[in-house]
Amino acid sequence: MLDVFINLGLGFAVALTFKNIALCFIGCLIGTLVGVLPGVGPVATIAILLPVTLSLDPTGSLIMLAGIYYGAQYGGSTAAILVNIPGEATAVVTAIDGHKMAQNGQAGLALGLAAIGSFVAGTVATIVIAALGVPMTRMGLMFGPAEYFSLMIMGLVFAVVLAHGSLLKAIAMILLGVLLSCVGADMETGRERMTFDFGMLHDGIEFVVLAMGIFGFGEIFKNLADPESRDVVRNRIGRLWPTLRELRENTAPILRGTFLGSILGVLPGNGAILGPFASYAVEKRLSKRPQDFGHGAPAGVAGPESANNAGAQTSFIPLLTLGLPPNAVMALMVGAMMIQGIVPGPQVIERNPELFWGLVASMWIGNLMLVIINLPLIGLWVKLLRVPYRLLFPAIVCFCCIGLYSISNDSAQVMMAAFFGLVGYALYKLDFEPAPLALGFVLGRLLEEKLRQALIISDGNPLTFLQSPLSATLLVVGAFALVVAVLPTMRKSREDVFKEA
Repeated sequence: MLDVFINLGLGFAVALTFKNIALCFIGCLIGTLVGVLPGVGPVATIAILLPVTLSLDPTGSLIMLAGIYYGAQYGGSTAAILVNIPGEATAVVTAIDGHKMAQNGQAGLALGLAAIGSFVAGTVATIVIAALGVPMTRMGLMFGPAEYFSLMIMGLVFAVVLAHGSLLKAIAMILLGVLLSCVGADMETGRERMTFDFGMLHDGIEFVVLAMGIFGFGEIFKNLADPESRDVVRNRIGRLWPTLRELRENTAPILRGTFLGSILGVLPGNGAILGPFASYAVEKRLSKRPQDFGHGAPAGVAGPESANNAGAQTSFIPLLTLGLPPNAVMALMVGAMMIQGIVPGPQVIERNPELFWGLVASMWIGNLMLVIINLPLIGLWVKLLRVPYRLLFPAIVCFCCIGLYSISNDSAQVMMAAFFGLVGYALYKLDFEPAPLALGFVLGRLLEEKLRQALIISDGNPLTFLQSPLSATLLVVGAFALVVAVLPTMRKSREDVFKEA
């Protein structure tokens, strides 16, 4: 435990420099803004800002991008409570009771409980990351090519199981992402694959181009085609801070939500999204007045919001220690790290301790900033919620195009991103979720690399993946999860969980 606090001391020394504090603040402010404004979202924003990170040092760029991610969780709750439009998927549960509280004249109380719960959850999650970082890194160092391949397969299976909608569609998105990652020159022979004699594809598809097209331009097309009606609450916001009695009543839901979110956030395949749902179900079951849920129960806001923020932060654990991105945002973080020449995985904590511990410490600083940013500026966020999307998208498009062109001074990258934007919009219309595609694309090259390495070491023996006990266990866990997910009873339960979203 002493080592944890020593390492956190190193992290705070890195995070508390003027530059990193400024980047953390910028990230939190942008994250809150995109969370408040429905239709933008952290995935699209991080995709748009990836080119900007080229001009920053690795630690500063990741601190800013992480601030955008967990800042969007705060902002998403504001939109959910005041407008009944979750700015983030994880804020869906918050909208159920949060908006009812706002309609009942308790918007301030709902926002205050959300902020307090998120801060407590963020503090606990920071300690959890610090405590688990070194042990999980040591475990990661035990992994060889076969174990890494099996781990990534298991992660992709969980991504399928935890994705919204049809399992077949999620599998198709994973496979499409892996297929797109194979475009370009073969990593060993140098021969072109699936380039169709297009020179722009010789070096493969840039992750920034794919991400900005699918998530950035795709979101713009989606929001222009299907504009959301915003019913901003007209009642007074009211007091923001709960009384001692209200705080005492909601302490247990906050702690339970933090516990559930911290555990589920570590699961590969976007387990963080299950945290708010699980917390809401637990609070409703334990409540002495379950009939109040759905009509403005404070515990229905405090618990899920705590789980939401805890899950968002602990989802960094598999990324930083094992190199496995558990969701689309973490896949973008992998892209940001690779742009900076850093390979995510167990080597990060050894080779770049300042980056690892600086990022962990910045999370607590960012959570403190978010309380300061969110509550006093509620009036500003309410005004921003009334800004029509048609006034926002031209600036977003210009920023995207400038960022894309600046990567390689090549207009072909902009055109390719526009094409992927149309693909992203088509996926939305056909009810395909693009997040598994991003995970498949990020892990595709690594999958191929580890598969080849394992087969070379074993002289081409495919049983090598079953001869290693750890590799075999990971494959069995993945297969078991997939089999359970396709069982009729489990499939119905899964659909019921996501139906509310």
